[in-house]
Amino acid sequence: MESFFHSVKLDSGLCVGCTNCVKRCPTAAIRVQDGKAHILRELCIDCGQCIYICPHHAKSAVVDHLADANRFRYTIALPAPSLYGQFHHLTDPAPVIRGLYGLGFDAVYEVARGAEAVTRLTQQYLDEKKLPLPVISCACPVVVRLIRTRFPNLTGNILPILPPVEVAARLAKQDFCRKTGCRPEEVGTVFLSPCPAKSTASRDPLGFDKSEVDIVVSIKDVYPALLAAMKRDDLPEAGPLSGSLGVGWGLSGGEAAGLSGITVLAADGIENIIRVLEDLEDEKITDVDFVELSACAGGCVGGILTVENPFLARTRLQKIQGHLSPEAQPPEVTDERLMLFDHPIKFCEVLSLARDLTTAMELLARVDEIEQDLYGMDCGACGAPSCRALATDIALGRAAVEDCIYIQRERHTAKP
Repeated sequence: MESFFHSVKLDSGLCVGCTNCVKRCPTAAIRVQDGKAHILRELCIDCGQCIYICPHHAKSAVVDHLADANRFRYTIALPAPSLYGQFHHLTDPAPVIRGLYGLGFDAVYEVARGAEAVTRLTQQYLDEKKLPLPVISCACPVVVRLIRTRFPNLTGNILPILPPVEVAARLAKQDFCRKTGCRPEEVGTVFLSPCPAKSTASRDPLGFDKSEVDIVVSIKDVYPALLAAMKRDDLPEAGPLSGSLGVGWGLSGGEAAGLSGITVLAADGIENIIRVLEDLEDEKITDVDFVELSACAGGCVGGILTVENPFLARTRLQKIQGHLSPEAQPPEVTDERLMLFDHPIKFCEVLSLARDLTTAMELLARVDEIEQDLYGMDCGACGAPSCRALATDIALGRAAVEDCIYIQRERHTAKP
């Protein structure tokens, strides 16, 4: 059985078994048993919907702390484009970048610059027709994990170019070591992340063997200290080297906006992207060249590790875009292999009922049979998100038919 790292954790002490998370989870990865929620690790894609929906704060993100960077001699901050939308009255990212220096970072390398490098290489690949259409962006790690567990026919359509944060981390280390003469192992990159899934992507990467993102901290955790640092008057002069195209990646549609000469589709929100992927797999969508999908509503500005209302953050980020040139100082990439996957992403059969086809077919028939005996209410009172999910759990020995409250009532009233 393949092992999985997850950046979403559950505190059973805070869980009251209310089933809010069970009904919300897009991959049916949560069950309530014995009055407590449990996460089926093989099904979880770290989208963070359970963190967002839980009224009891029983779910939380697994991220690093800023102090974890102390194990490195030098540290480089990697601010996500969505970070800039968290502050009032900004017209460019310069105050944020200076504030990061005020926190003690030795260098700042904007993820937006990595995004611009990805945009240029993507455009080149599309122009040279090197990719099967439609190309699906890999920038959102939730989307990549969703495809590899639910949509086997779409794994070959995933863009084989590293996501911007990974490109930024690699270019940042390369640039810093060239300028200072230090060794790569002395340098730690610290990503200020809007969502927990990017923590998963750094610790358990898909498509490449090792991430150069060493530390992932949440924007929410760093925000108070960064806000205070931005108010200091002894900060070094520093400004953005990215342009409006890179900064736009923090918004839904921002990646697609940098591509030209093609038909693009952009969608955000977990339910919406699942519908798009279903339509792509069923070949209901055939007239697009590039698909940009963001699990968080509105794009990365809607990440659960941000602090600001996502709609306000979007407006602020658009304002900043309006004050920037398209590409201020594009990063120099001497070898495009630095930006490419090490291997293709393969389908992970976590939804298979059994490894053996015959056994799987027998179990599937059993699931269908059990489901017919259930009431089809999908109420969630049994602790599973749907009657189909309960039937699957029963067939796999994880639940009993008596867990259905309607069957309990039926049997109780049938007694003399």
